[in-house]
Amino acid sequence: MKAAYKMVLLLLVAVSAVASAQTPNNPEQQPSTFTLPGAGDDNVLMQGEEFKPPLNDIVDGTSIRERRVLPYENLREADIMWKRRIWRVIDVQEKINLPFINPQRPLITILLEAAQNGDLRVFDPIGGDNFSMLMDQQTLQQMAGGIDTVLVTDPNTYEQVEVYEERLFDPTSVMRYRIQEMWFFDKESSTMKVRILGIAPMIQETTENSRTIERPMFWVYYPEARQLLANESAFAYGNDAANRSWEDVFEYRFFNSYITKASNVLDERIDRPERSGREQLIESERIKQEIFNYEQDLWSY
Repeated sequence: MKAAYKMVLLLLVAVSAVASAQTPNNPEQQPSTFTLPGAGDDNVLMQGEEFKPPLNDIVDGTSIRERRVLPYENLREADIMWKRRIWRVIDVQEKINLPFINPQRPLITILLEAAQNGDLRVFDPIGGDNFSMLMDQQTLQQMAGGIDTVLVTDPNTYEQVEVYEERLFDPTSVMRYRIQEMWFFDKESSTMKVRILGIAPMIQETTENSRTIERPMFWVYYPEARQLLANESAFAYGNDAANRSWEDVFEYRFFNSYITKASNVLDERIDRPERSGREQLIESERIKQEIFNYEQDLWSY
């Protein structure tokens, strides 16, 4: 009886060993059934045809590109009982203003590209800030980059030779923006309102006397740029789905700034050299409070 049990046990062990030998345990020995999607003869990636990159998002995000701006409401001159022209400066180094220098697409890049493509008119600051002189294309191209001729000494002949170097515009060189706007009281709606008139990126230059001065690159007439800015995304803190455009940034005042000039009889600026930084800030806040108090003083409680 015991011999029969031993025979059955040996038979089972032998059958199990044969089955294990026929089935490979190593995954590398098993034939692969994976096929690259679209790996046929008509696959664009395999044939070298025009490459279409995949969507690097969860949605297409066309709402910004298709947005249309609403026109400003019509104003009657008789309804404007008070107005004052204000110039202010946006310092992009402040935290709330960091979207102006977003490395992916800063505001200056948007303005320069539109101006070079002929989609946006820019005005020469030589004509002042009243948008009276258009900037020619040659001057604009020189600002946006170009080819410079540099004299270099040849190490073999010790002669001066001309070398052409490509000059690229650095968007980080624009650290401030000047804004020109009009504050006015509309008696039809009994509210104080503001409309931006112009935007000017500011750059620093070194004069022949080794002095560093700041001047506007060009002026952009804001009402003409509204549609362009409405189709360009601006960074929104904490929510990438905010769909905030650059037109929203300016219309809803998503920036911090300080006043550098208000219309006055002598046409003087607040940021004059003889004034200290503290005096300039005090005067800026005084004008800001003056505008606020004008609206409040029209009401009686």
